[in-house]
Amino acid sequence: MILQALTEYYDRKVADPDSKIAPEGFEKIELQFLIVINKNGEFINIEDTREKIGNRMTAKSFLLPRSKVRTGIKSYETTFLLWDHIGYLLGLPKDDSKSSKQHQTWINSLKKLPSELLDDIGVKAVIRFYENNEVIKAVNSPQIQECLKSTQCNMSFRLESDIPVPCRTKVKEFVRNNPNYIVGKENNENNAEDSKTGICLVTGESGVIARTHGRTPIDKDTKCLVGFQRNSGYDSYGKEQGYNAPIVRSTEFAYVTALNTLLKSKNQRMSIGNTATIFWSEKRSSFESDFSFFFKEPEKDNPDAGTQKVKALFNSVNTGTYIEDDGDNRFYILGLAPNAARISIRFWQVGTISEFALRIAQYFNDFKIIKPPNEPEYYSLWRILVNIATQDKSENIPPNLAGDFMRSILEGTPYPATVLQACLRRIHSDTKYRVKPVRAALLKAYLNRYYQFYPNQNHKEVNIELDTKQPSVGYQLGRLFATLEKIQEEANPGINATIRERFYGAACATPVTVFTNLLRLKNHHLAKLENKGRVVNFERLLGEIMSRLTDFPAHLDLHEQGRFAIGYYHQRQSFFTSQKTDSDNNFENN
Repeated sequence: MILQALTEYYDRKVADPDSKIAPEGFEKIELQFLIVINKNGEFINIEDTREKIGNRMTAKSFLLPRSKVRTGIKSYETTFLLWDHIGYLLGLPKDDSKSSKQHQTWINSLKKLPSELLDDIGVKAVIRFYENNEVIKAVNSPQIQECLKSTQCNMSFRLESDIPVPCRTKVKEFVRNNPNYIVGKENNENNAEDSKTGICLVTGESGVIARTHGRTPIDKDTKCLVGFQRNSGYDSYGKEQGYNAPIVRSTEFAYVTALNTLLKSKNQRMSIGNTATIFWSEKRSSFESDFSFFFKEPEKDNPDAGTQKVKALFNSVNTGTYIEDDGDNRFYILGLAPNAARISIRFWQVGTISEFALRIAQYFNDFKIIKPPNEPEYYSLWRILVNIATQDKSENIPPNLAGDFMRSILEGTPYPATVLQACLRRIHSDTKYRVKPVRAALLKAYLNRYYQFYPNQNHKEVNIELDTKQPSVGYQLGRLFATLEKIQEEANPGINATIRERFYGAACATPVTVFTNLLRLKNHHLAKLENKGRVVNFERLLGEIMSRLTDFPAHLDLHEQGRFAIGYYHQRQSFFTSQKTDSDNNFENN
């Protein structure tokens, strides 16, 4: 199903005259450097195609003959048509034992180029470059140090005032007529090892089966989505590698190209933790281009873009956007992560645009909560997960958490229990901020959705703001703790550490161990307040909260600990919004 959907997406893009997807036999590749030569093959200089975008150097992309899979101890025997990395073209770095082997492969491949290519003046110039030993000038040029510093150094040749040689017209025509050409192999079309025919599992068409499948740059490394290791227990009935699950070459090219195009897209890919999520629709749709705005962190130059898209999502019931115009259009969402040998599939979701639009709108409704003025109106998926990761760092987001959380949003199912556990752990360990608005919103969302699927007559839905009639003991204890902390703050202006830093963890998990002592201490704090009206108000509030408690429990389970955090947060926000005292304004909300 995944390969079929990707293949259909490729066919859709090819049929679109405005699309720039690579045709069969080609792929878009970044060439960091170009060796500039004249028609006689004489070396002129090395051109750096990179430019600084943000904090990183980005190279220019070109439509080049497709690369081939290189694996095993003899991977150096495979090179690409008229482009490759510096080891092949120049035999560098010299201290790498593979470089000389790669360079020799490159030289041999030039000697075996077909006559159709040898007629091109650009190809002739490349051959003369090596015949005249101009490679020594290139190796000794001052620009070579920049090449060696580059983490990836793909190179090719360019004639003066011309395009790169592999982009020249004759080269393109040759590749279009021979999309499966393998550099250096004679009789490419009739090679016994690579010419087995069969019925394609994806399209049902007959054709030459792809023995190995193209790779995908899922992270710093490249992996295959489909692959079988030879002599590793995957052989069946004498069939090896790709012959185990026959997919013809044209289909293999289509799905790999579609996958790589989506992973390079700015609008149809987003990354959370180690999970890369790509998405596309059966037909062209506005939902396809807007989907990432619902989950990704807003861009600094346009921070309101995501908010506008979410508001459009909520208004879609009235306007028809997503629901009526594109509603029956099928939509695909694929979550991928790197693995040892092949790409790991975190999740795969298929549904109509209207189904996904309604589920995403429900997700945003789940996370609605009262917030301080400087908080984002809607939280991105990244912001939610990073606030429950150790030290609030993206690299510490648990590997499976992003995929599980995204799946629950798209399926409309309860949020994973690991989210609740991670959030409570982070609240206990973060002594400075404790219950941030985003964490309170996550706890509210988790608890409300959980009890929608597993009803409990003793549970009352957690509200967006303070609910004095909430029957939860944990919620009322959280309110009580927030009130005691507020009394301490007003009695001791400028205090560095409140009971929040010292007693929150114990109060949340084992209330009986701390609340008796805290209630006794609050009498001393109330005695310090000069405003007696304020004292009366606090006493009245404490009486109202205590009237809803019969005793201090020995332990609170995880759900009650979540309600404790929400009650604490709601009560603090109530103080902040109703009175706006200096003490309230000093409370950390971010």
